[in-house]
Amino acid sequence: MKTRVRYMRLIVFFDLPMETLSQRREYSRFRKWLVKNGYLMLQKSVYAKLAIDGRMVTTLMQRLEANKPKEGIVQALQVTEKQYASIHCIVGGSVIREELSSTDALVVL
Repeated sequence: MKTRVRYMRLIVFFDLPMETLSQRREYSRFRKWLVKNGYLMLQKSVYAKLAIDGRMVTTLMQRLEANKPKEGIVQALQVTEKQYASIHCIVGGSVIREELSSTDALVVL
């Protein structure tokens, strides 16, 4: 019998204090832990990771709990891949773009 794979996403939202040096270090440690463990940044304090199924999400939640920061709030949302794919990306304002002043640093492949 073939096992059906149901892809899920675990989206992690966090708001951590950054007033003291130790708080900034804890923020940096947590963010680096997320990246090292395969989470991709969606926004400054929003990261997501793909999971094969609900059991993997449970494992990810346990690891997240074990590596949570000492202060602040961390929230996790489990969604199906279909739900995640329905995200609408809305960009407001203008995007800052740098212009080349010369072609000296331009590399043509």
